[in-house]
Amino acid sequence: MKRRLNLLLEFSVPMLTGVAVALAWANLAPAGYYAFLHQPLAGGLTFHFITNELFMVLFFGIAAVEITQSCLPGGALNPPSRAVNPLLGTMGGVLGPVAVYLGLNALVGGPELRNGWGIPTATDIALAWLVARAVFGAAHPAVSYLLLLAVADDAVGLAIIAVFYPDPSHPVAPLWLLLTALGMLVAYGLRRLKVTSYWPAVICGGALSWSGLHHAHLHPALALVFIVPFLPHSRRETKLLFEEDPADRSPLARFEHEWKAVVDVGMFLFGLANAGVGFSSLGTATWLVLAALLCGKSLGIFGFGCLATRFGFGLPRGMHRSDLLVAGIIAGTGFTVALFVAGEAFADPSLQGAAKMGAMLSITAAGIGMVAARLLRVKKHY
Repeated sequence: MKRRLNLLLEFSVPMLTGVAVALAWANLAPAGYYAFLHQPLAGGLTFHFITNELFMVLFFGIAAVEITQSCLPGGALNPPSRAVNPLLGTMGGVLGPVAVYLGLNALVGGPELRNGWGIPTATDIALAWLVARAVFGAAHPAVSYLLLLAVADDAVGLAIIAVFYPDPSHPVAPLWLLLTALGMLVAYGLRRLKVTSYWPAVICGGALSWSGLHHAHLHPALALVFIVPFLPHSRRETKLLFEEDPADRSPLARFEHEWKAVVDVGMFLFGLANAGVGFSSLGTATWLVLAALLCGKSLGIFGFGCLATRFGFGLPRGMHRSDLLVAGIIAGTGFTVALFVAGEAFADPSLQGAAKMGAMLSITAAGIGMVAARLLRVKKHY
C-alpha cells in the first residue's frame, strides 16, 4: 500500500487530478466553480485563500528544505565550483524565457501583458525529475544536473514572486517586514538553544514571518522560506535530492520527512484552486508563456551551459552537449510555480486565465524532450 502511495506521489497524480477536475468544472459549470473558490468558508476564509496563502506555505517550505540541503557540504551546490555550470544554466533558464517573452510581447503583444515576464522563469521540479528519469535513466548525470538546475531555478522564482509581484492594489509597506525579521531571529534563537523539535520555529517563527509578509503586502506563502534555513540540520548532506537518509534525524530532515507526503497529496487542492480556466481563455498571453518556456528555457540553458564549459567549468562526467540540450527542453515544464506566478502577475481574470493555460500547456515540453532524446540518440544510464 505504501509503495503504491509513493508511486502516485512520484508521478504527481494528486496535482494532475486536481488540474483535470478544475478544468472540467470551470468549463462545464463556471459559475459554480468560481463560487466554490471565492465563497467564504469557516472563519470567513475562502478556499482560494486557504490554498494559496496558507497551504502553499508548506509547499515553498519543502522547496526551501531542498535548497538548504543542497548548500550543505556534500550537497549539489557545495562546493561552489561543482555547481558553476548548472548555476550558469539556471541563469540562462531565467534570462532566456524573459528575453523571449518580452521580445515576442513587443512584436505581437501589448503593455498590458508585460507584467507576465516572470511566469516562465521557474521549472516544475517534480515533473522535470520524472521526465528526466524516463528519458535519461535513473543513473544518468543529466538527472542530477536538471534537478539542481530546477531547485536553483525555483529559488530565483521565489525571489521574483517576493520582489516583483506584490499586491498591486496595496503598496508595499516594508516596515512590517520587521515582523518577518523577528520570526527569523526566533528561529535562530531556538537553534542556538539546541531545541530538537522543528515545531516551535515553524509555528512561532513562521507565524511572525507570515504576518510580516501579509501586512507588508508581499506574498505570505513564502513565510517558511525565511525560517527553514535556520532549522538545525546535519553537518553534511549525504543524499541526493528527493532521497531520504534514515540516519538523519535533524529537525530539518524531520520537517521534510513528515510534511512532504502531506504537501504532495495536498497539491490536489492547488491544482483545483488554480487550474480552472476555460478553454476559451486561449489568447496572446498563452502563446507568449508557452513560447518562453519551450524556446527560452532550452536555448537559455543550452547556451549558458556551453558558455560555462568555455570558461573551464565543464559538464558532469558522462554528460554531453546533446544531453544538455534535452535537459533544457525538459526544464521548459513550468506548471506548478508558473501557475502560481500567473495568478500573481495579472489581476484581469481573462489575462490570468490565458497565462495559466500557457503554463499548463508547457507540459508538452515532456513529449518534445522525449522526441529530441530519440533523435539525438541519448543513451540511458541505469
